This record gives sequence, C-alpha cells and structure tokens, in this order.
Amino acid sequence: MQIEFPIKKNDNRTVTDYKQILQNEIQELRDKLASAVGLPEEMKKKVNKEIISLERSVELGSYDEKYEKVSKYIETVLAIPWTTESEDNLDIANVKKIFDDHHYGMDEVKDRFLEFVSVLKLRNTQMPDSEFRAPILLLVGLVGTGKTTFAYSLAEGLNRKLVRIPFGGMGSASSLRGSSRLLLGSEPGRVVKGISEVGVRNPIILLDEIDRVAAESRRDIMGVLVELLDPAQNNAFVDDFVDYPIDLSHAIFLATCNNTRDIATAVMDRLEKISMPSYTDKEKMVIAQKYILPKLLEDAGLRPEQFIIEEQLWPKMTRPLGFDAGIRTLQRTLEGAVRKAARIMVEKGFKEVHITSQNYKIFLPQY
Repeated sequence: MQIEFPIKKNDNRTVTDYKQILQNEIQELRDKLASAVGLPEEMKKKVNKEIISLERSVELGSYDEKYEKVSKYIETVLAIPWTTESEDNLDIANVKKIFDDHHYGMDEVKDRFLEFVSVLKLRNTQMPDSEFRAPILLLVGLVGTGKTTFAYSLAEGLNRKLVRIPFGGMGSASSLRGSSRLLLGSEPGRVVKGISEVGVRNPIILLDEIDRVAAESRRDIMGVLVELLDPAQNNAFVDDFVDYPIDLSHAIFLATCNNTRDIATAVMDRLEKISMPSYTDKEKMVIAQKYILPKLLEDAGLRPEQFIIEEQLWPKMTRPLGFDAGIRTLQRTLEGAVRKAARIMVEKGFKEVHITSQNYKIFLPQY
C-alpha cells in the first residue's frame, strides 16, 4: 500500500520538495554503501536492492509506508563493523598498573586476568595466524565486590572498546537476538547495537548479571547465550533483524553474576568461573581513603584538607549498617557525608569540616 506524501496544514513545502528530501536521503544511503568497509558482497547486493526499491517508491510520487522500515534496516546494516577492529595494547606492565590503580587487593583475581593477557600476547606474537578463542571468564561474587569494574579495567588495559549488556530483568531473548524487521517496532538486539555503537567487531562484551533474567524467559535467553559463547557458533551469529551471519569470534566475552544457581548448565560449560572474595573491613578502609574519598571530594569541589575524618571513626564509617561484602554501602555513606559537609560549609561559612566522635552521627545514614 502507498500513501501520499505527508504534507501537513500550513506546510509550505510541495510534493516536489518532499521528493527532493527523500532523494537526498537515498543518495546519502548510496554514498554510505559505496564507502562501507568489509560489507559482505551478498549483503551489499541485498542493500543495493533495497535502495533501488526506495528510489522507485519516490519516483512514483508517493510515500511508501515501508520507507521508514527499509531505511532503518539499511542504516543498521551499514553501521555494523563487519571487519573493523581496534589494535590491542598487550603491555602486561601497563595492564597490571591499571588493575592496581583501580582495584585494591583482589590479587588472585588480578593474577588470573594477567595470565589471560599473557596468553593473548603469546598467541599474538608467536602464532599470529592461528585460530584462537580466548577463554570466557565468569566473575561470581556478591553485590559491590567489583565484578563489573574489572571488565572496564581490562578494556582500558587492552585498549579495547567495551560493550556492556545488562541482563537484570531482561524479559525476552529478542533483547539479545533482535526481532524480525517484518514486525512492527522491530529493531536489532543489544549485541548488534553494541558493536555498532563502538564501531569495532573486537570489543570486550560484558554480559552483566546473567543470573538476573526474568524467570519466564530464562530458557530462551540462555539458549542465545550458548550461541554467543560457543566458539563453534559465534563466528556466524544471526541477529533476527539483520538476518545475516555476523562474526563475533574476535570479541572478548566476560560475564558476571551474583551466583550460578539460575544459569543453565550448557552456559556454565562454556565459562571459566572466578570467585570474587568479599572485602575485609581493613581493605574497605584503604579503598575508601585512597580510591573513593579523593574522587568524591573532587566531584564536590572540596580540597582534601577541608574534609577530615578522625582515624578512629573509620570503622564506624565502614560499617554504618553492619556487614556488607562489597563497597557500595560504604561509597553511599561517604557520598552522603561529603554532601552534608558541602552544605555546612556553604550555609554556615565554614572553611573546613572535621568529623569527630562528637558529631559523626549526623554524617551517617539516618535509617
């Protein structure tokens, strides 16, 4: 079915103007197709056929209702990095420094990541032409133990882009695989969206909290996960919207979860589990003093000498609500204390704030 060009009331543009606008858009698509890097020949023919269809629709002087769908599909296909890759930085000393800068303690976890990078370096230098599939690490630990930030640190160390796909509450496998473009409101899945946004086919793809998908969709989502994580399948992953195999074998996959109880056995078979230890109170205090507080003070516009916490109070700041395996509660506690200090300084004109045994309670969460 075809409908007339959508000329609104009080719109001074003519049918000819609308045709020219659409023709310009189509020419832009042709230019993108001509400059597309690594687009498979079969896909190139398919896109060209779709562009010809758009041209015919416009030439007939009507606005095809499928125009938006077709142009969206073409834009999606041309945005995919079919062969574009970033170059790895495999300097082990640099990677170690970045892990140490961002993470206190966690030596066993760091060692496993450094082993991971060492293998990548050896394979790259000594067997550059051989097929290699990096092991897929699964970080398992309680909330706030730093699982997600390890992925960001690895991406920074390797100079790779990072694509984070949150699984918390994911209610449909189409979130990963996409939906057929024949359906109303269809779009590509998060994997294709992710690699298109970062512009390379070899990013680190973080599958975050894979144990937290909606129960009613867990089986289907786990099935897609098997395809993504299986080296025999992810070199030809088919997104239902794109409807053409995409090579994801050059990406590095990492996954996180709070526990493995709800993860399918077939998925676990393709993962190497790394347990994230809980932080001790002593470790939390060091993390708070060296990593968290300096950043919070900078964000609030305070100098270190303007916000002082008496040393003997750090245990109370660390455990305001009892034991917590991670550092998120500690971070929220310090955020609140810094905000209150900033307000006191502004409202009362104080030059600095000291948290002491006499006033510390007003800086702790009021639960």
